[in-house]
Amino acid sequence: MAVDPEKFTVGKLVEEISGVEDVEKLKEILVAEEKGKNRKGAIKAIRGRIELIGREKGAELGGFDPNAHSIPEIGAAIKEIENVATLKTILDLEKTGENRANAVILIGSRIKKFSETSKEEKLDPRELSIAGMANAIRRIEDADELRALLAQEGLGENRVSVKKQIQNKIESIEGITIDEPVEYVPPEEKYPYLSHPTSDKKHVRSLKEGKYEDMWVYCETQQGELIDVSKEMLGKARELMDQYNGDYKTKEKVVAVLIGEDIARLAEECIAHGADIVIYAEDKRLNRFLHTPYTKIFCDMSRSRPAWKKYDEPRYVIFPATNNGRDLSAQVQAELDSGLASDCSGLYIEDIVISNPVKTGRPGTKKKFERVLHMKRPDFSGFEYSTILCLDNPHREFHPQGASVIPGSFPIKEPDSSREGKIVLHEMVIDEKWLDISILGSENVETGIDLSEYEVVVCMGRGIGKNPTGGIDLGLELVSMFDNAALGITRGIVTSSYTFEGRVEQYAKEERQIGETGQVIKPKLYIGAGVSGAIQHKIGMGESEIVIAINEDENASIRDFADYFINGDLFEVIPKMIEALSVGKGSLEKYIKGGKNNA
Repeated sequence: MAVDPEKFTVGKLVEEISGVEDVEKLKEILVAEEKGKNRKGAIKAIRGRIELIGREKGAELGGFDPNAHSIPEIGAAIKEIENVATLKTILDLEKTGENRANAVILIGSRIKKFSETSKEEKLDPRELSIAGMANAIRRIEDADELRALLAQEGLGENRVSVKKQIQNKIESIEGITIDEPVEYVPPEEKYPYLSHPTSDKKHVRSLKEGKYEDMWVYCETQQGELIDVSKEMLGKARELMDQYNGDYKTKEKVVAVLIGEDIARLAEECIAHGADIVIYAEDKRLNRFLHTPYTKIFCDMSRSRPAWKKYDEPRYVIFPATNNGRDLSAQVQAELDSGLASDCSGLYIEDIVISNPVKTGRPGTKKKFERVLHMKRPDFSGFEYSTILCLDNPHREFHPQGASVIPGSFPIKEPDSSREGKIVLHEMVIDEKWLDISILGSENVETGIDLSEYEVVVCMGRGIGKNPTGGIDLGLELVSMFDNAALGITRGIVTSSYTFEGRVEQYAKEERQIGETGQVIKPKLYIGAGVSGAIQHKIGMGESEIVIAINEDENASIRDFADYFINGDLFEVIPKMIEALSVGKGSLEKYIKGGKNNA
């Protein structure tokens, strides 16, 4: 520690730390002050210095501060960054600010990825698998470097698929001299033996040089009110279209779509949250979501040409990635013969140059596509992102460009009650055949337990397999040792074929699942018993203050991020833990292999 705060008055301490640029040293000074004199003025000064350095580093990155963004937004931003020094600066900013465990993991994994890449002085195709070569080739933009790799591959493994990958990348950089267009064969001719799904959609396929405008937002309701994700999407759509109109010098709109019973009263709320136009259809028979009539109505709205709508179909449509939203988005985009990027967490609009001959119509040429909605979605790890594009083919137009949005991806903007907009009733005859499903009754179901409310969570994994009911019993008994604790489970339990006795069956249901597709928790203490530590599960509990893991496999992934790791059979370890806790010992050290942070 460069400065001992004990030796200085607050005023002198401020002078001393003004020359300290190392955030880690400042943190050490802060800890020493908190453990020592604990002066409010000193603590404020040290923290202020740390924040100042953070802002300066943020300025070096063009103002990007990870602390001002959600984790999905950070993932989308760093997806384009390959410079290790820049990534380390972003990591430092996160650690000195919010210090979110998942954000640190996300940025750290990207640093590791490109640190390893930078160490490779020269690629040796003989040392890489076909998939490894594909990843390496993707990062190379020098055609001569690629030709050298092609020669190396020819003299070595001489794998046809690898050589083709390299040649394709060279062609995408330089182009090739073939001028013949890609031959187009209609699907009905190409597959005459199939009842092709597009053969009855010629009214859609025949739309050439169609006119497309506006961003449409399907605003889902529950119990007569807009759900939060509808408000999120309206705010994001407003932001996107304001930027779009500035970039392309136009005046396209945000159009909110409401379908249901007695929903016209929500139109003003949609406008306050960002819509320019609200188009709605209401009928008492639409009081609950039914995908056939809702799809028919939405598509009729899209294709109709009322006085206010001077185009054929929307340019963009976004839906909530809820149960009903996923259903409707797939139905609508299929009916409109376009594409869908599902479960997105990031959206932006910009031009892009593509060399894929399927999209350009000619091999070896490049084509600029304008006003493309870039739809970012997390992959199965949750830490990497893919960008989905919906681009026209020379013989087929893909509009609207469509996405469904994961709830919570965007903030809810403050509503502006002074905004003005147009409200339009869409009148359409509802065919009784569309209502072939009737909802005879319903009841509100409890949403289940909220594990985020508990200070201690005991999570049971597939390690209970040899005695599923007994494993849950042990977990519940361990839970009872704490004042504010609950039992959680992994997805492996939910999807398993384990048989549970009636008394514990309720604890093995999906409502208690922790992970990417379950609940996200931040307890003071997390105990994982028989939990392997898959990345999908880590997303759900990675911000726990203390993690204790029990696993027979000493190489289980959870060991990498556990504070304490107990290498053993949960059916033997948990009873000992319960015994220790029941007599008030409160210490589990003698059962732990390795100390804290030495898992």
